[in-house]
Amino acid sequence: MHGEAKYKNSAAFYDVDGTLIKTNIVHSFAFYASRHASFAKSAMSTVKTAASVPVFWAADKLSRKWFNEIFYKSYAGWSEDRLFELSEELFTEVIKPNIYPRARDLIEESRRAGCRQVFLSGALDFTMRPLARYLGADDLLANKLEFVDGYATGKLQKPFIAGATKADVMRAYAKQHGIDLGESWAYSDSFSDYPMLAVVGHPTACNPDFRLRSTARSYDWPVLELDEEPARAADRRPQGFASTRKAFGPIRSLRRGRGEVNH
Repeated sequence: MHGEAKYKNSAAFYDVDGTLIKTNIVHSFAFYASRHASFAKSAMSTVKTAASVPVFWAADKLSRKWFNEIFYKSYAGWSEDRLFELSEELFTEVIKPNIYPRARDLIEESRRAGCRQVFLSGALDFTMRPLARYLGADDLLANKLEFVDGYATGKLQKPFIAGATKADVMRAYAKQHGIDLGESWAYSDSFSDYPMLAVVGHPTACNPDFRLRSTARSYDWPVLELDEEPARAADRRPQGFASTRKAFGPIRSLRRGRGEVNH
């Protein structure tokens, strides 16, 4: 098809938490903690996690690197096998019900246009893998815990994925796979992901926070609201996912109150 030929050297890079799903890494950790082998330890761990959420939130807002250093230390001592097993339960019980209603539409339209689908997340790879499989991502680029003798050390393997480093990871990926970033797309909900958005020719704000919404308005970037039921979206398709015949035209044009096509 025409879209496949046009975009065969392009990729669509998606941040995940807040962009494609409503949950985040704190929800994931709370789930793992609640499934700890010992009930007593589970209860204590869950309480500690709940009490720590404000600290995690503050750390995330102030410094993503600091946030991850604090957060992933909490995984030290966990069994690799158990974490991998729980990741499937996490997807079924927590992540799948919280996929944004229009996320699949966005990904499927992008795939039909011929783009490689790449999930790029600061979450842990085993946590994101079932979601990537479910939504049909071609590749998953996510943080990886270090394991020694089958148990987590609480440290991350390099490269570390968060904030500005996402752009570096994308450049390396593009070089490896022959991807033209100038003809690629990136989607995120957070201003902290400005670097990953700025490195591609077609940046898009999805369910954006206030700072990213303001930035998108300043640069005239498209804004997508994926937290909308497909049936309702169909009522206003002239401004939304009108058709896939023009490849990415509908994706580029969806705005709040505006329908113009950019790029």
